[in-house]
Amino acid sequence: MSASREKQNRQATSSQTDPKTAREAQQRKEEKRTNLLYGLIAAAVVVGVIISFVWRSDLIPKMSKAATIDGESYSAAEVAYYYQSAYSNFVNNSQYSYFLSYLGLNTGASLKNQEISADTASMLGIEVPNADTEPAEGEDASGEETAPVSTGLTWHDYFLDQALENMSVIQAALKAADAEGFQYPAGVQAQYDDNMAALKSTAAASGISVSQYLKGSFGAGVTEKVYSEQLMRVLRYSAYADAHQNSLTFSDGELEEVYNGDRNTYDHVSYEIVSLSGSAESTTDAEGNTVEPTEEESAAALAAAQETAGTILSEFQDGGDLEQLAEEYDGTYSNNEKGSYSSGSVTSEWLYDSARKAGDSAHLEDETVQYVVVFHDRFRDETPTIDIRHILVPLGTATIAEGEEGYEDQQAQLKADAHAKAEELLAQWQGGEATEASFADLALKESTDGSKYDGGLYTEVYQGQMVTEFNDWCFDASRQSGDTGVVDTQFGSHVMYFSGVNMNRWQSQAATLLRNEDYTAWEEEITKDVTIQRNESGLKLIG
Repeated sequence: MSASREKQNRQATSSQTDPKTAREAQQRKEEKRTNLLYGLIAAAVVVGVIISFVWRSDLIPKMSKAATIDGESYSAAEVAYYYQSAYSNFVNNSQYSYFLSYLGLNTGASLKNQEISADTASMLGIEVPNADTEPAEGEDASGEETAPVSTGLTWHDYFLDQALENMSVIQAALKAADAEGFQYPAGVQAQYDDNMAALKSTAAASGISVSQYLKGSFGAGVTEKVYSEQLMRVLRYSAYADAHQNSLTFSDGELEEVYNGDRNTYDHVSYEIVSLSGSAESTTDAEGNTVEPTEEESAAALAAAQETAGTILSEFQDGGDLEQLAEEYDGTYSNNEKGSYSSGSVTSEWLYDSARKAGDSAHLEDETVQYVVVFHDRFRDETPTIDIRHILVPLGTATIAEGEEGYEDQQAQLKADAHAKAEELLAQWQGGEATEASFADLALKESTDGSKYDGGLYTEVYQGQMVTEFNDWCFDASRQSGDTGVVDTQFGSHVMYFSGVNMNRWQSQAATLLRNEDYTAWEEEITKDVTIQRNESGLKLIG
């Protein structure tokens, strides 16, 4: 399934935009829809893990109107569902989860009392009026401490705005789907049923009722009815948005234009490199204390590394072998056959210079680290991507811990059982219609992988993306459309169906960018006339 997402920063990227800035803006755009599609769907299960992170009102009257979007009213409880989901998505987002404290978000305190800093607002793509004219936190020219820039925006405001915007997008998309007569795939109902079952199972495992679980996760007014209705809306939105994106095709010329606009993003380089540290090492005195190197020692170490790098380069250019030279002069050697561009990297900037040609070599320096680099080739990834369907049969639950007697035997039996079940499913499919459509139906019914809701389908899978056994089966040189088989991996056994070869890897990457841009434009188009009316008396009950 192709993914494109966010509408956080609405400014379109012009052809004059710096590529690095454009990529950063696009990353912010991509982020929101990923959360909207996948975070809200599993909100009840995810949010239970962080039940204590946010302070919620103990009383959200079921019928308190909190917002009206294009004439459709939403209760405080309905808005609370999206508010809590936006919050849980954010704190679980891999991009932010590891430095929440740096962003100034205290997950153990009321969000209403936590103001977003100007730096964090900039990182999140939030415009702060007059921020450039106010002093930054720290010291001014006279050494006096200055106050941080006030944004006047709390984390509560941020997540509430996210919730209302998400709701407006979903409502507009569902309205468009109805007007179009869109037929929702069977995976929507199946995913709804699975999520509702997971909700009930999670609540039971916690020893509480579904109502109690939802109250603790979202707030008092979010009943099972409210939750289930909004869950179905999100799933239908997801299906419709995916169908829109999956319908998009791009010409070779359009893909080439994207590539030519930012070749560094799509190109790889092959090169050899030797690195040498020019830092002086600390020592230990007689009492065991660490003694940092002096300035003279640091300068001497740097000069020595520079001289060694120069010697290695000279001897290489005279016909020496770089790997042997690295060993001789105590350097670290690496041979990279498929390097990627890294903005700001001294070696990347040299390797990706348009004047670079095979055999070029140089001594580069990044502060104290010295490099000797040899350029071999620059190329784009022309290897094809593939489309694959699979049915995952997971390993059964182990009852013997690793290291205990009988562990290896039990693991072998669990793997054998999973493989046997996979073979049974393959035989079942072969005994029926044995079509790709019937395989998709079987995947929806039997697979435990999240792709089941799309009939087990993964599209534009590239070489090296999947675990080794799965990857090797998919990219076997003899593979043909319609091929099937059973593959065993660390996750269990997979019943495989090879759908066929798709576009080349670089084309897939370029197409993803175009899909992202198309989704942003589509979302802006369907929401451009949407009005959101806030009922503050209802909204104040949230959070």
